[in-house]
Amino acid sequence: MNTSALARNGGAQAKRAARGSVTKGAAKAGLAARGVIYLLVGLLALQIASGDGGKEADRQGALAEISEKPFGAVLLWALGIGLVGMALWRLSEAVFGAAGADGRGAKKRLQSLARCVFYSFVAYSVLAFAAGSGSGGGSSDEQSRDVTARVLDLPGGRWIVGAAGVGIAVAGLWIGARAVMRSYHKHLRLSEMSPRVRRLVDVTGVGGGAARGLVFAAAGAFAVRAAVEYEPDRAKGLDDTLRSFAETPVGPGLLACVAAGFVLFGLFSFAMARWRKV
Repeated sequence: MNTSALARNGGAQAKRAARGSVTKGAAKAGLAARGVIYLLVGLLALQIASGDGGKEADRQGALAEISEKPFGAVLLWALGIGLVGMALWRLSEAVFGAAGADGRGAKKRLQSLARCVFYSFVAYSVLAFAAGSGSGGGSSDEQSRDVTARVLDLPGGRWIVGAAGVGIAVAGLWIGARAVMRSYHKHLRLSEMSPRVRRLVDVTGVGGGAARGLVFAAAGAFAVRAAVEYEPDRAKGLDDTLRSFAETPVGPGLLACVAAGFVLFGLFSFAMARWRKV
């Protein structure tokens, strides 16, 4: 009897260990893949700020940039597989709970499920791009305008688009505020970092998160404007949203700051891949 119980207990521990190892690997791969995309989008946006606006500063532009490099096809497949890992990691959090004291709560599980759906879509678009040699579903600007136009044609479409825009804007403010407050500290193994490394991670986390939140808030504001004016072309994807910063009174300097923030967030994602609690 005792031997049987010990065997079952040992088997359960082995399964948990295996699942934990797989989950950690998926999380690291996903966070690293996210870092590559943000890093490239930031660099493309810096080119736009410097006057070279030939390439789109969004996910499609980043993928096109990778495809032009040696072994680009291999890198694209690796990136897509990494993002599949991100989706699977978030799915495991939704099913089994995330790390942390409140990781098993309903709110955290729903957030993880929403992230799983989002990264599943991103992974699909990257893999479709890799498989189709550049046909990954169109730019973020085209997708944004098409979706907005379809929703505006629905009964109550203006209210739906407006509510979505408000939600995106609020999410952006929330992302930026949490970055400034360094809320990500609770997800990191800070004890494994030296004081110097921790300061560098904070530079990337605060600067990158603030820039990311600002772009989300701006994109949400454009969606609200599209709803109010009943004009789908007012909605902007990532590329057009970034370019809009160069049209402010501050000029390309603001776009350069936001682009640098995206580069920082890419580096922060690499740090998360190294020190994130999973």
